[in-house]
This record gives sequence, C-alpha cells and structure tokens, in this order.
Amino acid sequence: MGGRGTHGQTHDRHGDADRNRKSTAVRAAAQRKRVHEWLMTLPSLVWLAALFLVPTLFVFAIAFKPADLFGGIGAGWTLETWRSLGNPNYPSIIWRTVLLSVVTTLVCLLLAIPTGYCLARAKPRWRRLLLLLVVVPFWTNFLVRVFAWKHLLHPEGLIKKTLVASGLLAPDTSLLYTPEAVLLVMVYTCLPFAILPIYAAAEKFDFGLLDAAMDLGARRGRAFRSVFLPGIRRGVLTAVLMVFIPSLGSYVIADVVGGPNSEMIGNKIAQRTFNDRNLPHASALAALLTLVVLAPMLIVLFGPGRNGTATGRPTPRPDAEGPVP
Repeated sequence: MGGRGTHGQTHDRHGDADRNRKSTAVRAAAQRKRVHEWLMTLPSLVWLAALFLVPTLFVFAIAFKPADLFGGIGAGWTLETWRSLGNPNYPSIIWRTVLLSVVTTLVCLLLAIPTGYCLARAKPRWRRLLLLLVVVPFWTNFLVRVFAWKHLLHPEGLIKKTLVASGLLAPDTSLLYTPEAVLLVMVYTCLPFAILPIYAAAEKFDFGLLDAAMDLGARRGRAFRSVFLPGIRRGVLTAVLMVFIPSLGSYVIADVVGGPNSEMIGNKIAQRTFNDRNLPHASALAALLTLVVLAPMLIVLFGPGRNGTATGRPTPRPDAEGPVP
C-alpha cells in the first residue's frame, strides 16, 4: 500500500507539473498576442498622437498666451483670453450653435432611420442603386454644393420662384441669409453621414424578430420602436456623433447662406484667426468647442449604455435559449 501511495503522489506531482506547464504556455501565448496587438496598433497611435493630440495640446497652450500687436503670440502666460470669453455676445452664439447642431442631428435621425430600414429591406439590386444615390453627393466638392444651395435659395432661384408661383410664399419673403437656410443646408450635407451607419447596423439586424414580435401581438409601430430601434442603437449613436460633432464646428454653411443672425461659433473662430489676427482668442474658442465636442463622445464611450443597453445589461443573442427579459 505504501508503494501505491507513493506512486499516486508521484502521479499527482506529474499532473500538477503538466498543468503548470500548460498554464505557463497559455500565459505566454496571451502575452505574445498582447504584444502583437500593441505592435499592430502602435502606428495608428503614433499617427493620432502626432496629428490630433499634439495639435490639440498646442491649441490649449496658445489659449493661455497673450496676443501681440503683429498678429502673433506674445511671451508669458495669461488668463485674460479666457476672461474675454465672457463677452455678452458669446452666450447667444454658443446657444445658436448648439441649437442648430441638435436640431440638425434630430432631423437627420428622423430621415435616416426609415431610410436605413428601407435600404436594409430592399432587394439587392435596388439596394445598390439606392446606396449609390446616397453617396453621389460625395462626388461633388462640398463648397460647390453649398453654393448650389445659395443659388437655389436666391430670390431669383428655382425654389423661391416655385413657392411664390404656387402661392405658398410671399414675394418679399427671403429664404436666404436666415437660420432656417443654414439648418436646411446643414441637414442636406450631414444626412449621408447619418444614413450610412444606420444602414450598416440595420443590415445586420435579424428582421425575423419583427415578425416574431407581431406574431406575439405587437403592432408594426410598437415592434419598430421596441425591437428594431434597440437593435440598431449602436448605429444610431454613431450617426449622432457623425452629425452632431461636425455641425458644432461648421462655419462655411453659415458664412455662405446665413446672415448676421445665423453666426455660429466656427465663424467667430475664423474671424479671430483671419480677420482679427488674434490667435490666442481663436485658440480659446477652439478649446471651448473641443470640450463641448468631447462631452457627448465621453458619454457614449463611458455612459451606462456602453455594454449594450441603457441599463448596462448585455443584449441577449437572437438564437439564445430561454425567454428574453
């Protein structure tokens, strides 16, 4: 019995050694995988740091410098530039910028969600044609498209003449140089950026879930709101970021089709940079805009819905067994 006990102990020691070797091999493989991932990611990190992080830090640093008389950057450090942001005109400009950006985002979502749904449900031949129509505007220069809208909204333009001839608009009503004109052109330019991510999410959606919901008694609208929209929420969040962030920094549209009551924060940054030659003031405005842009991104990245739902619970797979909570 002593021999059998000794043999059993030796066997257990060999088993422990084998498990230790396997565990060490697994850890080494995981370590090699992490090193490989870092090496693959390193060029992108260097590129982002060199072209985005470093310039952003320079902008924040210049915001704490004084301006000189020759349009350059003075010596020393000061908070006077940030105090000058208390200009009573800035709150209205910032409010207008945020309001136009939010309304543009909402209108784009209202148009992009049904469009993405129809694209995902369309037959492949029609789907390719419709996608082509979505991306066709990208074939034309952005400024050319904005000036085309200026021509259409001009008092002698096609839209104005058509509305006046149909009796829907008074002859003395101006369509150009108004906040509504800015909103219209912003929606036009940003809409493809909302449609494409929503379509990408809708294409992966299992539309059999809609049929199942309606078989269980849900109306089509209820199934759309309760099943389809939660199923494409990541695409919707991406669309929000793709529309809201560029809208905040937009200034060309307001400069071309807007008027004095349509000025946005981007117009002030351009004015301080090119007309006033006050780089610290422009940097402070740009830094403020950067903080406003980062806020929704941080909410999306670290908010309660990052694990799949607003409650933080992961979304069950459609093929998972058991009832869906």
